[in-house]
Amino acid sequence: MFVAVLLFLLGFVLLIKGGDWFVDGATGIAHRFHLPEILIGATVVSIGTTLPEVMVSAQAALQHNSGISYGNAIGSIICNTSLIAALTIAVRPSSVDRDSLKLPVTGFFIAAVIYCLIAYTTGEFRRWHGIMFLAMFITYMVISVRRMKGNHDDAGAEEETAQPETTLGKDILWLVVGAAAIAVGANLLVNNGTIIAEALGVPSSVIGLTMVALGTSLPELITAITALRKGYSALSLGNIIGANLFNIVLVSGAAITISPFSVPAEKTLMGINSSLLIDIPVMLGVMSLLCFPALATGKLKRWQGITLLCIYAAFVVYQFVF
Repeated sequence: MFVAVLLFLLGFVLLIKGGDWFVDGATGIAHRFHLPEILIGATVVSIGTTLPEVMVSAQAALQHNSGISYGNAIGSIICNTSLIAALTIAVRPSSVDRDSLKLPVTGFFIAAVIYCLIAYTTGEFRRWHGIMFLAMFITYMVISVRRMKGNHDDAGAEEETAQPETTLGKDILWLVVGAAAIAVGANLLVNNGTIIAEALGVPSSVIGLTMVALGTSLPELITAITALRKGYSALSLGNIIGANLFNIVLVSGAAITISPFSVPAEKTLMGINSSLLIDIPVMLGVMSLLCFPALATGKLKRWQGITLLCIYAAFVVYQFVF
């Protein structure tokens, strides 16, 4: 128990420092190449903060645990949007670059619609579905890189700005070290938090809901808080949207490719699969509430954050009560 507490605290420290290093590296690269923060957040930062979800889902797939493979991706999207993004918006509403927001938002909803069509029509994810999602991930990254290159070429014609104080190699090093610290820290926090909870007699159902869903989203939370504290709110939003897209095309895609599975049907409401009746609609609803007003007005409002937090609270209460 004592060792678990120490490792739990170590995980927390690694998450905090990893978030610092990761945001510093990502913003250093963005500024060096004159890239919009929201675009770098929706690609490089999002991959790094999605690593815990990839690890958990891949391991679950290897063990043929479809419930975790499926629930980890959907639950993380809901948590990222209606808890993490909601907190940052409620604390500090901000303006957004609508042009930079269009690509990750479009990518997410295209992937989400395909995911939903499969879930509602067949209820079974086959290996070729997983390969298709992974191909979508590669396509998104190629489009993003080309878009970044175009922005860089356009910026070359503009007046030169002050050179960054750090070198490109150092920025990349901070990015890699930060991502590693975040992944290790999240793993220590989840594993040892579970040991502590079991020692204190917390029910296993509560452990599964809180440790898996919230635990794998800790990197997004830490990165969002760090970015918010340093004034990079656009990076935080880009990270959330990019991470949500990667939860479908990368996390689910990898898990399905490793071990195809059906939509879990252990929990029902009024005789209907709860995943189809509650989980997927909530996922689409919270992302719509986050993205569409921002695209329409170019701003994130405090009411969005408060509403999303209320939705998340209701979602958690439903998971416990029903």
